[in-house]
Amino acid sequence: MLEHDLMEHGALTAALADTVEAWRAQRGPAAPPPHAVDLGCGDLSLLPPLLRRLPLASFTGLDLNGAVLPLAAEALGPVPYPCRFLEGDLLAWAEAEPEGPPVDLILSSFAVHHLQEEGKRRFLRGCRRRIAPDGLLLWADVFRAPGESRDTYVGRYSARVHGWSPLEPQRQQEVIAHLSQWDHPADPEAIVWEAEAAGWQWHWAWRGQHRAEALAVLTPATP
Repeated sequence: MLEHDLMEHGALTAALADTVEAWRAQRGPAAPPPHAVDLGCGDLSLLPPLLRRLPLASFTGLDLNGAVLPLAAEALGPVPYPCRFLEGDLLAWAEAEPEGPPVDLILSSFAVHHLQEEGKRRFLRGCRRRIAPDGLLLWADVFRAPGESRDTYVGRYSARVHGWSPLEPQRQQEVIAHLSQWDHPADPEAIVWEAEAAGWQWHWAWRGQHRAEALAVLTPATP
């Protein structure tokens, strides 16, 4: 899927990098290096070029699948700041008691949609508690169309997967089986309301052409 850009990862990654650079410029050269965490980091296949050039204070990659963490560490390679790769659940991380300073930059790509609606609300509240006052939460994920039911979304996305000719039919069926069982994309209008209720300001940095993939930028709302 990555090789053939079937989920528009190229445009999404570019939008994410542009957003981080704009945030860094807004913070100014006197701001301390940010502490960053990637929730659901996977094998870190797309972010290493960005992470290598960021002057971070620390980086933490967290994923529920511990088997991918050595791959993530290898993909990142040597960097001049401390890194750790942890096996764990992103919701548990969000709701855990913070250790050390607040996190300045939270990244999450194609992971939060596995949470059902109450889980997403808890995730937003937990991350709001853990973020620094001038921090940034970048939520890259799939979202439903406004007002679209989950069943309609699954049917629409499954039809799209059937058109992914670079994938063999068996692989297409595996993707469809996974999303049918595990994917719970948020309604893009309802989730904005939930985020604002949790103390966030929300805007869309990028939306893909299929009414699914998108990048949301969340910043702490001013009290």
